[in-house]
Amino acid sequence: MADSLADILLNKDFDEPAESLAIKKYVQDEFKTIVAVTVRERDIIIEIPGAALTNTLRMRQTQLRQVAQTDKRLVFRIH
Repeated sequence: MADSLADILLNKDFDEPAESLAIKKYVQDEFKTIVAVTVRERDIIIEIPGAALTNTLRMRQTQLRQVAQTDKRLVFRIH
């Protein structure tokens, strides 16, 4: 018999990935801005509310990767 949706959700791990938390904290501490971060298998998508901050973060990709301790590709999106 198939598991019910409730059973599946009870066993799901909803903890936020460490990379996501690190990037959010870095942006909050440095720029006082909240960003949305999605961690996928090969990349990390960062949604930023503004073009100026997006460009600044693009220039700081190396720092973001060091903070997040990742080699994944960073994708920046203006939200």
